[in-house]
Amino acid sequence: MGWTLLVLTVAAIVLVTFVALSAIFFIWLERKVAGRIQDRLGPTRAGGKFGWLQTIADGIKLLAKEDLIPANADQFLFRLGPYLAFTGSFLAYLALPFSRDVVALQMNIALFFMLAVMATEVFGVILAGYGSGSKWALFGGMREAAQVVSYEVPMAICVLVPVLVAGTLNLNVISQQQAGLFWNWYVLHDPFTFLAFWTYFTCATASCKRAPFDLAEAESELVAGFHTEYSGLRWSFFFMAEYGSMFAVSGIATTLFLGGWHTGVVPASLSDWLFENVWFLYVVLSVVVFIAKCWILVFVMMWVRWTLPRLRIDQVMTTCLKYLLPIACFLLLGASLLPLVWHSVFPGWVKLPFRNPPAFPAAPR
Repeated sequence: MGWTLLVLTVAAIVLVTFVALSAIFFIWLERKVAGRIQDRLGPTRAGGKFGWLQTIADGIKLLAKEDLIPANADQFLFRLGPYLAFTGSFLAYLALPFSRDVVALQMNIALFFMLAVMATEVFGVILAGYGSGSKWALFGGMREAAQVVSYEVPMAICVLVPVLVAGTLNLNVISQQQAGLFWNWYVLHDPFTFLAFWTYFTCATASCKRAPFDLAEAESELVAGFHTEYSGLRWSFFFMAEYGSMFAVSGIATTLFLGGWHTGVVPASLSDWLFENVWFLYVVLSVVVFIAKCWILVFVMMWVRWTLPRLRIDQVMTTCLKYLLPIACFLLLGASLLPLVWHSVFPGWVKLPFRNPPAFPAAPR
């Protein structure tokens, strides 16, 4: 029991540090991406030419700022909101596999766990909006809650498409089934998984409250939305939760569709040999590959934010309920019927035309 507690404590410290450092890096990266896309420089003073110390300076400023609570606010709910939002984002990392068996908590229902705990972030948004005692924060919180909850439905349906192919909710197993060259990745398994990846990524961008779906931050009507009344450290927790969720949903996309920690250029036999003979080198390289894939997807989210204009609330909800939800249902139905239709048309063929994933033993309960 003592050794298990020590391991879990170390894993928690490592994950919290990783989430915090990732948020710092993403804030700097977003400013540079925004500057490049909008034909300006971005941070250039603090930290030399690239301004890599600018985020550190901003963090010190937030720590030093006075923590204000409005007189009409519910102090308990006002304090609880940002911590609850960050907790929901952080807990998802417990089941996210960075490499083969390199995961804080091995679960056979890892995907379900991640989606469930990430959904709790919306409670922090609601409590922040309601507890602020401001009509602007309340309207922003309710608008954001409606958006996040709505987009979680097609997003959850899209992740079922690769789950049908893999036959498991264990993310470690799903990643290992995509070992080998890049055409083994589930994004190239069949047309339904290919389209499910892009539909999922669109819904994930909206669930992270990212532009063009950042409806809470409507300066012309709702000021800054649900976090209008926040300042200092509590204000920063909302953005740490947002950037943490961006990496988490990118990690799900990488695991389900993009081969997980596999490079896509190393054969499965060589990968197994490296894991058995040079375990440390294999783990380091695979963790770097996994993080790099997630960072690329986060970069695409930033790219989209500073390229497309913000949508209206009715356009956001119409996109979800009228288009993305029917598309997600169609993809799930198509992925379910594809093996049956294929084997009916070509009864002599045992495998699907794209790939039949190899068996891989599930992790112990």
